[in-house]
Amino acid sequence: MSQVLILAVGHKPPAWVSEACAEYLGRFGRRLKVELREIPPARRGPGGGAAALAQEDAKLLGALPEGAFPVLLEPRGQMFDSPGLADALSGWLMRGSPLALLIGGADGFGPQVLARAPTRWSLSALTFPHMLARVMVLEQLYRAFSLLHNLPYHREH
Repeated sequence: MSQVLILAVGHKPPAWVSEACAEYLGRFGRRLKVELREIPPARRGPGGGAAALAQEDAKLLGALPEGAFPVLLEPRGQMFDSPGLADALSGWLMRGSPLALLIGGADGFGPQVLARAPTRWSLSALTFPHMLARVMVLEQLYRAFSLLHNLPYHREH
């Protein structure tokens, strides 16, 4: 069975985010194992942005399953339409290794994570709160999954 791990840097989400994430996580059922894992952000001290990013990078890389294929959620990443994301997801899952989708903290990713993960996905040219990005990633992941499995979720207009 394929596995998708979403690693999100951030504090405990508000109830509405947790509820929305749980809704989408539940939709995959047994067909795809999807897990959302919280990575605590590093403390930002005066002038300590680089040190905080390095700490977050270490936590993210340490949380990656062995052999995982990481995809960064990054503003400068590739944008997809829904069928395009379904094709990309199919390719990522066909690699046979766990897929790890990484959502960075307030300052994004540091150089260690950027070097480890050359594949990047952008949700939009717009800026979204990181908590909302979690919900959007799960919804888009489910939409792509439904396209791949001919489920009646996505409708073309």
